[in-house]
Amino acid sequence: MDKKDLIIGFFIGIISTCIGTLLFLLLATDFSSINDLKVIKQEGFLGKVLTLGAILNIFVFFVLLQKKKELMARGVVLATIVLAIATLFL
Repeated sequence: MDKKDLIIGFFIGIISTCIGTLLFLLLATDFSSINDLKVIKQEGFLGKVLTLGAILNIFVFFVLLQKKKELMARGVVLATIVLAIATLFL
């Protein structure tokens, strides 16, 4: 059961980063669709945009801790670490 909660937390972290990235693109930039991510990648800003989208993981992490879901919260942290390493290569 432990690995299942960790994996669920990992996917929650990835999904919340995607949602945070889309919210950032819609609310703070002139880009409005997923197709604009190609332009962002060509300009070299994709890593920075993903990092800003990962801010939503902080809120998800604390909500999971309040609900006593420590292993899922660890999965969110793991997803954040994986995304941080991935942004080094983007």
